[in-house]
Amino acid sequence: MRKLSVLVFSLFFVATASFAQAPVKEKKKTQQGHTDQNKFRQMKDVLATPNDQHAASGAPGSQYTQQKVDYVMDIRLDESANRIYGDENITYHNNSKDVLDYLWVQLDQNMRADDSKTPLAKSNGASLFITPANFQSTYMNEKKGFGFNITAVESNGAPLSHFINRTMMRVNLPKALQPGEKFKFRIAWNYKINDINKDGGRSGLETFPDGNNNYTIAQFFPRLAVYNNVEGWQNMQFWGRSEWALEFGSYDVKITVPADHILDATGDLQNEKKVLSKKQRQRFAKARKTFDNPVLIVTQAEAEAAEKGRAIGTKTWHFKADKVRDFAFATSRKYIWDAMATNVNGKTVMAVSLYPKEGNPLWEEHSTRAVATTLVEYSKLTFDYPYSKAISVHSERQGMEYPMICFNFGRPNPDGTYSDRTKKGMIGVIIHEVGHNFFPMIVNSDERQWTWMDEGLNSFVEILAEDVYDAELFASNPTKAITRYMGGDQSNISPIMSQGDYVKQFGPNAYSKPAAGLYMLRKTIMGPELFDHAFRTYSKRWMFKHPTPADFFRSMEDASGMDLDWFWRGWFYTTDVTDIGIKSVKPLYLTDKPNERVTQLKEQYKQYFDNLGDLVYITDKKEDANAKAMDTYVDGKEVPSFIYSVEFEKPGGLVMPIIVELTYADGTTERQTFPAQIWMQNDTSVKRVFSATQEIVSFKLDPDEETADVDTSNNSWPKKEATKFENFKNKVKG
Repeated sequence: MRKLSVLVFSLFFVATASFAQAPVKEKKKTQQGHTDQNKFRQMKDVLATPNDQHAASGAPGSQYTQQKVDYVMDIRLDESANRIYGDENITYHNNSKDVLDYLWVQLDQNMRADDSKTPLAKSNGASLFITPANFQSTYMNEKKGFGFNITAVESNGAPLSHFINRTMMRVNLPKALQPGEKFKFRIAWNYKINDINKDGGRSGLETFPDGNNNYTIAQFFPRLAVYNNVEGWQNMQFWGRSEWALEFGSYDVKITVPADHILDATGDLQNEKKVLSKKQRQRFAKARKTFDNPVLIVTQAEAEAAEKGRAIGTKTWHFKADKVRDFAFATSRKYIWDAMATNVNGKTVMAVSLYPKEGNPLWEEHSTRAVATTLVEYSKLTFDYPYSKAISVHSERQGMEYPMICFNFGRPNPDGTYSDRTKKGMIGVIIHEVGHNFFPMIVNSDERQWTWMDEGLNSFVEILAEDVYDAELFASNPTKAITRYMGGDQSNISPIMSQGDYVKQFGPNAYSKPAAGLYMLRKTIMGPELFDHAFRTYSKRWMFKHPTPADFFRSMEDASGMDLDWFWRGWFYTTDVTDIGIKSVKPLYLTDKPNERVTQLKEQYKQYFDNLGDLVYITDKKEDANAKAMDTYVDGKEVPSFIYSVEFEKPGGLVMPIIVELTYADGTTERQTFPAQIWMQNDTSVKRVFSATQEIVSFKLDPDEETADVDTSNNSWPKKEATKFENFKNKVKG
């Protein structure tokens, strides 16, 4: 057995080492041990242990539970004071197996309260210039009066003990809430509405020169935080960036606004006859049956007439919604209103837009159509959109999402002209924000901790939907686009798996890189058929539930039959980069002459070689080449007499498939792809042998730039001449 092992090793060495001489044996040195750092090791050391609520497959476990919160609210908008008043009755259902002594309520408006800690948590140096308004707020401690004014917290008419900790309020229960019990209580509140363009914020009002306002209102009421078996209470403070973790429930909401306002909100309108004119109802009835073009419910001429007046009275709009995690609304007398029916796998869903005349002509042309495209395309990759409508509302500087309604930027010039950039930005933000209905409004991940689970997944599907809407306008390569970020200063980059408040370069980290990674998985690593099935499986499993990152990773593997731990670990848990190059290309030739090393082996193991019978040989000496060496052993088939030994190197930390484009002497090309697993036993260098019936004149790696390779200067053989930019980049790196 020992003799045979030596022979096998010798032959293997000859074949793979390109005729190198046998290594000289050195005295064995004592080496230090090490832990497994292989890029393909399983992720059991970082993923949470499966349990009966979050199963090993990535699906909800047999004992999965989640809380339910129902709201009945009366809301009043005081336009003269730009103040909103609310009175809400809350029913909290304890569906968990735990006993609760208190409830945590989110008070997001307190992020901009006069005593907010948010401004103090920012590192700010002195500026050389500043506006007088900013000087007052920054250096004169100007009080703006924002934040919740809580006027009542009670149950059955009796005050409830509570404590406000900045953006969170703890409501102490009179007695412990047992599993299966529910608790009813009331909160009354009011707050001053912020001007989005002056004061910032995710919601608020936009003022116009004509004295009118556009109110896009969200995070406007005290909302229950999530309680689950992963985090317990999700009561992290709201610092202004990382968004929300919320419970599903039902909403019954009445909103009182000036009588000349047009309003829409989360949920289905309950009193259409009271708030809409006969003409508006007739137009909406037509829109419900029109699938090709938006139907105007309120025309621009009607909106322009309305914005010149001020109603004395009020109207109360009544909405109901089930299985939603939040509620938002928009209201103004300036709104043009259009709608169009959308067929989502046999179900009619209304695509709706509200916008002032300042949004036209761009909005009347594209907004509702973009909404409809989003609903159809996202449903293909996830699940059929379950709600009755999706609304896009125009606001100059917003891009925010809520169940069934979102607020979007994209405004033409005052004369109505606009660039392709403005058009692309407007359509893109509408598709993105409407897409958030799927992630996280339905697949309800924890935004406060894992921003990428909603923004990244949503940005990925957005890319596919944009391509359907206008492939030319949105032509892009997300894996190529992300290389500039990934190849940047490592001290200014965070892994995707980082809590959103402290990540550096928030946009690329939470949006672009996760989206590019999923795009790569679908296009390059898994293929659309496998990926789409797995992605759809995850989406359906976690509809109206609270998934974790581990649930996503495990579901994708469970439903595809692919081990992707190497990808999740590298792309999501590290800031490693892709850099694969061609280290060397060695032409080889068929010959009937054995080289010196093979001759030695034949003499040493004569009996073995005699049993092999006839042999042909491969040489690196062109002068010994004999292209006809195989002719007597094939029956009329063309022999691949051109052979190349190619060594690939991997300076980058990420493992990725090797995609090689071969160009032949006659100008034709061929691509070969080797899976990422080629790096399993050698993380720095691997070899492959290519054979052809004609000369191969060039090798090129990743020709379509689909693996996010940060340095393409080593991707070609013969090596291409570096561009001026690449020379500069390499100089900077040095």
